[in-house]
Amino acid sequence: MDVLTQRGTFTPSLAQLRSDADLLGSFDVDHIGTEALLWQTGYLTLQGQRRMGARTEYLLGYPNVEVQSALNDVLLKALSGNPSAASRAVGDLYDRLLAHDLAGLEQHFHSLFASIPHDWYRNNPIAQYEGYWASIFYSHFAALGLDIRLEDVTNQGRIDMAVLFNGQVYLFEFKVVEQTPEGKALAQLQAKNYAEKYRSRGEPMHLIGVEFSSSARNVVGFELLTAAL
Repeated sequence: MDVLTQRGTFTPSLAQLRSDADLLGSFDVDHIGTEALLWQTGYLTLQGQRRMGARTEYLLGYPNVEVQSALNDVLLKALSGNPSAASRAVGDLYDRLLAHDLAGLEQHFHSLFASIPHDWYRNNPIAQYEGYWASIFYSHFAALGLDIRLEDVTNQGRIDMAVLFNGQVYLFEFKVVEQTPEGKALAQLQAKNYAEKYRSRGEPMHLIGVEFSSSARNVVGFELLTAAL
């Protein structure tokens, strides 16, 4: 999957890609599109289609959670430049979620990003892409095959990522502090009242604002608020 990381692929987008017939039928090895590559290798399958005049647009997505898990496991290792640390971190994330260890999640992610070797940044331009930090965060969860909702639409906007697991609802908003002032991630979750969409589930909801710094190469903000039922 080196070709995906070299292209700076925003991994959350892989759950719902759009393409046309010409692109999916491309066999030009040197210039094959990301959609065609994943379609032809079976990582993505047809999820739907629609006619737009004379044009047909296809919606692609993961065929099942096993494929989602396997692909994101590979991508996480490639994105982090430290496969063994990434593998251990996935198991640790599962244990923390299972134990509902909210206090330990921030330290967990600090450790995950701190494990990325310094030389990896020097030799790979991908870390300069805007979506790099959120891609690692998403693929870290997706490698577990959890119930994840991306760009989840509400009447006030879109939730960056919702995770439903073990009777808990986690709502995430991501920001990069070099682009947005600190403290805005959690504030947006609250201002947009994103928890309202999941209130009918009757499960505890946790709003988590995650802020990354490209200069610090780590999480610099991790604010958590448990919403009232």
